[in-house]
Amino acid sequence: MVTTASVTAARLSTPDLVLVAVYLAAITLFGLRFRKQDRSLKSYFLADQRIPWWAIALSIVAAETSTLTIISVPGLAYTGDWGFLQIVLGYLVGRVVVCLLFLPRYFRGELLTAYQVIGERFGARLHKVTAFLFLFLRAAAEGVRVFAVSIVVGIAIGTRDVVSIAIICALTLIYTLEGGMAAVIWTDAVQMILYVVGTLVGVAVLGKLVPGGWGHIHTAAAAAGKLTIFHFALNLTSTYTFWAGLIGGCFLTMASHGTDQLMVQRLLAAKNLRQSRIALLSSGLVILVQFVLFLAIGTGLYLFYSGVAHGSAPASADRVFPSFIVQQMPRGVAGLMVAAILAAAMSNLSAAVNSLSSSSIVDFYLQWKPDADEANRAKLSRIMTFFWALVLFVLAMMSRGGGHVVEVGLSIASVAYGALLGVFLLGTLSRSATQNGALVGMIGGFAANLLLWQQTHPIVLSLGAWHPVVPKIAWTWFVLIGSLLTFVLGWAASKLLPDTKHRITS
Repeated sequence: MVTTASVTAARLSTPDLVLVAVYLAAITLFGLRFRKQDRSLKSYFLADQRIPWWAIALSIVAAETSTLTIISVPGLAYTGDWGFLQIVLGYLVGRVVVCLLFLPRYFRGELLTAYQVIGERFGARLHKVTAFLFLFLRAAAEGVRVFAVSIVVGIAIGTRDVVSIAIICALTLIYTLEGGMAAVIWTDAVQMILYVVGTLVGVAVLGKLVPGGWGHIHTAAAAAGKLTIFHFALNLTSTYTFWAGLIGGCFLTMASHGTDQLMVQRLLAAKNLRQSRIALLSSGLVILVQFVLFLAIGTGLYLFYSGVAHGSAPASADRVFPSFIVQQMPRGVAGLMVAAILAAAMSNLSAAVNSLSSSSIVDFYLQWKPDADEANRAKLSRIMTFFWALVLFVLAMMSRGGGHVVEVGLSIASVAYGALLGVFLLGTLSRSATQNGALVGMIGGFAANLLLWQQTHPIVLSLGAWHPVVPKIAWTWFVLIGSLLTFVLGWAASKLLPDTKHRITS
């Protein structure tokens, strides 16, 4: 029998730690291979649009799964069932909509960010507002991601959160500063393959540790209701229902993959529109398989800790899988899996820093100084990369708290996603929409999502004796509500606040 109590304080063995160190050094050197003498913005932020579709697909998967998925989705299955898989159905539908509605607009011209489309459609003012909202959204959500991987580092080598987060940010900067987007995508591809292999090993180890293997896990979990996927109740307060997953997941993906520079930048790095579409659609199939694997691990961990291991399981569900890796995986495999999780986090962080930097330069600096030469642009791009890495370090320190980190990250993202998606839909679907009207709609949609989000974070809007009373609506509906409200308010306001300069009449 395995005793949990006896291994609670366990850390990685010395050989495993060496393996982690070697892998991190290798992936950093690999990223540095993509350093180029050409320091143009297109080269640094879009890798000259020479990345093949399959590498972009793997990079999208790596960004979408990240450390939040690796450690938190198994925790959801550990404490609940497979209801999270309903959201993946919406992810697949949302990808189709992005391919049809947004990608053609992005490939019509020489674009570096998603928000240049808004500038072309509505004007410079709304261009800056949407870009600023992205900066706020991505920085806040990425702070949670960085903290998530500090959980793994702390369990693996025993460092405290502050040290863990500092290590992650410092190492990531090395190849992000030098390699740009090419380094981001190719390191994503390598680490994604690695952590999928590691996950399959985790599934195999669980099958050996639980008597009766996966046959028994399946039977026992089904009897306990742990394998339930679909919940058809039409309930806006329940996070994981079929309708919340299909509709809410679709709108969340439309926003994340159609309006978030983190994803759009990857899609713009493709050689052409066709390859960009293939990359996005194929990534959806890989995402589905990955979520199934992570949920299966969570179910297996539930049977392991409830029937095999003695003593108490880790206090937080987000720490269950990392603890299992360190305590139960064979020597060498544990180090490899921890290295893969760290590499996943570093790749995600590097992509976030790169996208935040690109938006800062293209959507703000170049609007102020359009005639700046390439040398100044390149120098400032590196400065902004360092600046955003520092910001994310601070935000990660502020993200420490309760709850599943994957839910916290997605709920934060959903606050701004609704307004962003609503404006993009308004500009795409309405010919009569104006810049002033879109701004009104955006403010209304963002305010509504902020009110919904403060249900679980009341300190945000608790002003004196005033505490807004908001229905307990699940975060999976935030983007749908915010985007529809933005669209409707923006359309109506456009009728009252005409702006003929940016109205499409033909």
